Amino acid sequence: MPVKLCCAFIVMLVVQIAQAQDLALNTVLIEGKDWELVSEGHKFTEGPAVNAQGEVFFTDIPESKIFKIGLDGKVSLFCEHTEKTNGLMFGSDGKLYGCQSGTRRIVAFDSTAKAETVADDIDSNDLVVAADGGIYVTDPKHGQLWYINPKREKRLVAEGLKPNGVILWADQGTLVVTDAQEPTLWTYRIEVDGSVAQKDRYYGPLRMVLGQSSTGSDGMTIDSVGRLYVATRAGLQMFDPIGRMGGVIHKPAADRPLSNVCFGGPKLDTLYVTAGDKVFKRLTQATGVVYFAKPK
Repeated sequence: MPVKLCCAFIVMLVVQIAQAQDLALNTVLIEGKDWELVSEGHKFTEGPAVNAQGEVFFTDIPESKIFKIGLDGKVSLFCEHTEKTNGLMFGSDGKLYGCQSGTRRIVAFDSTAKAETVADDIDSNDLVVAADGGIYVTDPKHGQLWYINPKREKRLVAEGLKPNGVILWADQGTLVVTDAQEPTLWTYRIEVDGSVAQKDRYYGPLRMVLGQSSTGSDGMTIDSVGRLYVATRAGLQMFDPIGRMGGVIHKPAADRPLSNVCFGGPKLDTLYVTAGDKVFKRLTQATGVVYFAKPK
């Protein structure tokens, strides 16, 4: 093929891919709706998690505090002295589970913010709680993935990666893990005993920021039709159910990478993202998944 025709073909292909991704984003985003500031003045926000009512909780890790975003949009302090709790997720028992990095424990907060120990001796970063009460926890420091069964017995189920964010598919048969060293996201099949198998590079490649050596992929969420959203340096990257790039939703603050994301609100149709010292929200056409409910 002549060079000019080859270049023209490549340009046409890039345009077609971009158009397809724009169309994919059009099924999620709402025209005229952009990111709105929810909370600011924090040091570093992380771990957005939604409860059964649609209220969203997030952490300020350096300040050792957890905040609640009410259905009226007001932000209030839920808990302090949290020992630098990082990732959060609600369980089917209504408790808020957290990675208490300051004590190397996994804890569960009740409605009064009282914490009880679920497991210890894990340098945890993020977690996801299954409907049966099982918990998957990432340990990036040691390159490990842990499983805590409903009896609160922990065991190592994977290693040899740099895990960060972790999430379940809606049917809870597949686990997705981000890897700080990879431009893709790993998936694992979940076995009956909670162990994982069939490690695969399913989502990717992720978009990267020019001049950066990694994507900064972090927290994730899944919507009700199986699309995955992952917080990265480039923005909120979206993939379709079979792992194809669907587009990148721009960051609400250009100078701040995203650390995590969840759906919240009474209809679970609002994306919440943590970005540096702030939290933002955006109304969408999509709806989230309640992980603590049994799969349909």
